[in-house]
Amino acid sequence: MPKLTVEGVGEFEVPEGKRLVLALTDEAGVDQLHACGGNSRCTTCRVEFISGEPDRMTAAEKQTLQARDLTDARLSCQILCDHDMSVRAISRLEGSGRADAGHVPTEEMQPQPVEWVEK
Repeated sequence: MPKLTVEGVGEFEVPEGKRLVLALTDEAGVDQLHACGGNSRCTTCRVEFISGEPDRMTAAEKQTLQARDLTDARLSCQILCDHDMSVRAISRLEGSGRADAGHVPTEEMQPQPVEWVEK
């Protein structure tokens, strides 16, 4: 099982292939935002990688990050936990002014990754 380390929270074992957004909320108990329900339409599920950043990203993630001119963050809804990684959760419910974190993301990545592109 991959190890997920969340800065300031701890280290957790995560089921292989679990979406990072769900690992943050389910295993680590982080109040990670996911306003669009994990569909790569917003950027509320942003994380910064400390180590173990995947070297590929989905086309949906790339398009969303480029549209918002974000170069120093990744979308946790578009990353699968398939290796050890260490992240900083930078987009959390606490202090956001939102009533809730958003719609619960599905177990399967949305939109379905039909094309992978280099980061």
